[in-house]
Amino acid sequence: MTGTANETKGVDRTPRTARGTRTREKILRAAESVFAQLGYTEASIVRITEEAGVGQGTFYLYFESKLQVFEETVEDLNRRVRHAMSTAAAKGRNRIEAERLGFEGFFAFTAEHPALYRIIREAEFVSPRALKLHYSRIVDGYVDGLTKARDAGEIDTDPTVAAWALMGIGEMLGMRWVLWGDRADSGDVGPLAGETSQMPTEVLDEMMRFIQRGLGSRGAAAPDDREDQP
Repeated sequence: MTGTANETKGVDRTPRTARGTRTREKILRAAESVFAQLGYTEASIVRITEEAGVGQGTFYLYFESKLQVFEETVEDLNRRVRHAMSTAAAKGRNRIEAERLGFEGFFAFTAEHPALYRIIREAEFVSPRALKLHYSRIVDGYVDGLTKARDAGEIDTDPTVAAWALMGIGEMLGMRWVLWGDRADSGDVGPLAGETSQMPTEVLDEMMRFIQRGLGSRGAAAPDDREDQP
């Protein structure tokens, strides 16, 4: 199989059919599962193709190497989590509401895809470039929204500093209450920490009070302050 990979190096692997797109997607989902369970070092193309139910030759039609499929898994997770956050945040009537809803979207995604944590953390060592792109893309969207909110007088803080700080808050609290949940004090916090849980409402409320003060905003932070949605 090494020969196959070398022979196809540099070849355009963009799917040309709907079936090819579905197959490539299946391999990415399998890679997400295998990297999350085994880690990058122990994962193999054989395990990924077995998980996807495809042959190794099919793998090389779409990916050049294990590193490439890892980097594209990071990018795929990044795209999906940003979509979850931005779709949820778009329903907010002001920046603080948008922050809360965006965090709710992030925590829901984390509960459904706990692999996000292990894979992104491994990227620090496997592909620092992929790690930087992951965080930078999230921050770029944050800075844009926070800049507009500052210009509109909704918040009073530096958008770039606030964006990195908010991202850190969400990631750490998500790890503690969503990824670890009730297992935080038990020591049973392996790669995927067993079953994940929802972010407790009281934790989210306290987090938003902290964020509201930090952003210098007087906007609504708790769901009780919002009008009922139709």
